[in-house]
Amino acid sequence: MTAEETTQDRFDRGMRKLKEVNGEGAGAVLDALADVSPELAHQLVAWGFGDIYSRTELSPRDRQLVTLGMLTALGGCEPQLEVHVGTSLNVGLTPVEIVETLLHATAYCGFPKALNATFVAKKVFAERGLLPVNP
Repeated sequence: MTAEETTQDRFDRGMRKLKEVNGEGAGAVLDALADVSPELAHQLVAWGFGDIYSRTELSPRDRQLVTLGMLTALGGCEPQLEVHVGTSLNVGLTPVEIVETLLHATAYCGFPKALNATFVAKKVFAERGLLPVNP
């Protein structure tokens, strides 16, 4: 963020990035937060996507690999993981690469978390007509 940049500039950049990686579902979280915490929605877009996701040092594809691993390791983030599996497909990861990422996470965060993440991925793949996944 530069000194001349406004909060609205950051939000606008974040919305462009969010729409780029999430496609048609980009506004869903904003709508869901509108009546309870519009500021959280604003920060998600302005900071999360305007400041962080818009950085150029990692590609959107690489950011999604990191995100899949971190959400799997955290556990209990299945709704966010569902969004990010979809986003991963949107930015060019294949189902095989996503499954391999979650398999790799097993060594670092254990079977229960990796299984939960894999079942989330399976749900997204099924919704997109991408099953069976054959590595």
